[in-house]
Amino acid sequence: MQDLAFWLLQQSAPASNPIIGFLPLIFIVAIFYFLVFMPMQRQKKQQASMLAGLQAGNEVVTTGGIVGTVVSVAQDTLIVRVKPDNIKLQITRAAVASLVSPEKALEEKK
Repeated sequence: MQDLAFWLLQQSAPASNPIIGFLPLIFIVAIFYFLVFMPMQRQKKQQASMLAGLQAGNEVVTTGGIVGTVVSVAQDTLIVRVKPDNIKLQITRAAVASLVSPEKALEEKK
């Protein structure tokens, strides 16, 4: 009988560390964070700094696809002049998607 009890104790699996079971999950979460959330945060910071630095004379593209030149800047609104009829539109600062680079503006004028 003692031999049977001794044999059963030897056959039982050793207690594994529970952290070892969570390592793959932790690894997947870390990869997801570095591939998705960090670039998204970086892009938000760049967008916020671009919106904070808007000034008269900048050529912008709105989220609706309108290209125009900033005439004046208020707290949360911009007045944008749109060509060819020099129509002035009042838009919110958050509606600006991007600045038109000066190189592209020079190419379009040629």
